[in-house]
Formats: sequence, structure tokens, C-alpha cells
Amino acid sequence: MEENREESREGNNDDGADLDGVLAEVGPRLRRIRKERGATLAGLAAATGISVSTLSRLESGHRKPSLELLLPIARAHQVPLDELVGAPPVGDPRVRAKPIVRHGRTMFPLTRQPGGLQAYKIIEPARSVQPDLQTHEGYEWLYVLSGRLRVVLADHDVVLTAGEAAEFDTRLPHWFGSTGEGPAEFLSLFGPQGERMHVRARPSRQKPETD
Repeated sequence: MEENREESREGNNDDGADLDGVLAEVGPRLRRIRKERGATLAGLAAATGISVSTLSRLESGHRKPSLELLLPIARAHQVPLDELVGAPPVGDPRVRAKPIVRHGRTMFPLTRQPGGLQAYKIIEPARSVQPDLQTHEGYEWLYVLSGRLRVVLADHDVVLTAGEAAEFDTRLPHWFGSTGEGPAEFLSLFGPQGERMHVRARPSRQKPETD
């Protein structure tokens, strides 16, 4: 118990040090932004209603920044508040998934959370494969990016080309793979039963009525 308390105190000290470091950077950042905009302390004071002495103390670090002071300064400079306080940048939004090779097919997971809708980018090599139809719970949506993809669904046997899509209930016997003519690159979205793609289409422009 005592060790946990000590760790908690150390963690609080670290948090306090981090906060002090962030606050210490606010003053120089305020001065830099003001000078970049060619503003004087007197001009900024007139725009914000904050006295010149207070603004000067903020920039020198002798006055602790607060929302009451930073908000009008952010409005005067027309910058987001987080630019004044140096908020950490947003994390890299790119998905860096490791490819999965399964039965000769390369799959790139595009979703990370377990369960729910799952998305994959799939590369199907050119090969001769005998369709082996499967059934299972779920719903699947396919979109071909390049090449030609053969899709067998119950009694239907079709070939999708780039820009074409298919969706189906996976409780129906189905299979998709190479046509044997070349590689195919496509997207696959798979979800539990009842989850379907909802594609929004722009309504067609109505023709103006004529007399």
C-alpha cells in the first residue's frame, strides 16, 4: 500500500512538471505569434482589453496564463487556442497494418477494433483455382480496385471489373477469387448478419418544369 502511494505521488510530481513545462512555453509562443503578425503590445491591448503590462508579463513568463487571458488573445490573432498553448499534435491517422498471407492471397486489415464491421484490402494473384463454395453467418461487400474478380454466389457466376461492386448474404453458398487472367486488387467489408453497406447517392438533378 505504501509503495502504491509513493508511486502515485511520483506520478503527480511528473504531471506537475509536465504542466509547468507547457506553461513555460506559452509566453515565448505568445510573443512569437504577435511579432509574426506585426502587432504591438499597445495594439493587442486595444484589441483584447488586456493591459499592456499584463500582456508583457504574460510574454515574459511572469504572469500565469489563464483562459480569461488566452481566449481574447486567440480571437485577436485569429488562431486556435491550442496553437497558443502548444497542444500536442494529433497522432498519425494512417493505418500501418501488417499483411496477412492466407491460401496464396495477401490481405491488408484496414480496421483494428475486434468485432463489428471488418475491412480488408486484398490482392488476389493470377492462378487457376476451382471454386469451393462456403456458407457462414454475416454479410459481405466487395469492390474491385483493379483487375478482374470472379464471384460465384449460389447459381450465379459473374466477373467483376474495376469500379464494380457486389454485396451478398454469406449464408448463401459463395466464393470469390482469380479468373486466371491476371491479379485482382479489391476491398472487402464483412460484418455480422444484419449489418449492410449504406451507400448514399446524390439525387439526380430534376429538370425544370416547362410551361
